[in-house]
Amino acid sequence: MSEFDLIRQFFTRPTPNTILGVGDDAALLRVNPGMELAVSTDMLVGGTHFYLDTDARQLGHKTLAVNLSDLAAMGAQPRWATLSLALPQAHDDWLQAFSEGFFALAEAHGVELIGGDTTRGPLNLSVTIMGEVPQGKALRRSGAQVGDDIWVSGVLGEAALGLAQLQDQVHLPEGARHTCIAALQQPQPRVALGLAVRDIAHSAIDISDGLLADLKHILDSSGVAAEVRYDRLPKSSYFASSGEEMDVLAQDCVLSGGEDYELCFTAPLAHREEIAVIADLLHLPLTRVGQIVSGQGCKLRAANGSVMQIAKEGYDHFA
Repeated sequence: MSEFDLIRQFFTRPTPNTILGVGDDAALLRVNPGMELAVSTDMLVGGTHFYLDTDARQLGHKTLAVNLSDLAAMGAQPRWATLSLALPQAHDDWLQAFSEGFFALAEAHGVELIGGDTTRGPLNLSVTIMGEVPQGKALRRSGAQVGDDIWVSGVLGEAALGLAQLQDQVHLPEGARHTCIAALQQPQPRVALGLAVRDIAHSAIDISDGLLADLKHILDSSGVAAEVRYDRLPKSSYFASSGEEMDVLAQDCVLSGGEDYELCFTAPLAHREEIAVIADLLHLPLTRVGQIVSGQGCKLRAANGSVMQIAKEGYDHFA
């Protein structure tokens, strides 16, 4: 199969909202009046971001999901994507499953694949995602203000616990194993939440490297500090097992495990009731976990108010 046959067979779909899509030297797009273009790129490298035997359909889903999560954090409506693949071999069954996972999520969010590239090489998956946001309305990391509540969506730590299961660090019951590995391999981007809080939140970020590491980006960009209550964090129920070893694992997974792809956002106290309504409408838990304060850094407090010492804040490829 040639490179162009591969693209035509597996990655060419109608693009009715695009002037020109796959098949030329470049795509042609038209952004709606009054909108700004939000653009983000994420790369997944085999052996670094995922195991090489990961289910291809799940991998197709995740390849797009991690990019959609970035647009969610900006409060942007996803519109277009490009996909670049480095493949050791062009296996029909693998490509069919991968493209099915990719396009199922793309169609759910109204995303059109408008181009990309393919080459032979170690397995590497790269997406550039594009979306629209009204002028001046994009959520940024730099907008947090003293007095803001800090909110987190969903639950934290299940993806990291799923990875611990795959690495034989824990042995979960069958139901927990399925849920946590699904959280790792098929994250759900919170696009609807990003759109819902766009006019409420002062800042936002998606949790990809761990809550503490990603919240630190907001604090550094905004020139503020935070106080977070560990006992308020929305932890997975699978950490309920007693024992010091599980407590340590829970802390690592929830605070620095990463791969959650939930949203962390800050908003004024006056919007608490409105945020509660959004949580109900989206059927998505939204938990108030702390507050933005003046100063620098983040203090993590236990239920008794004491400051907790944290050895690791989050994932860093080059640390």
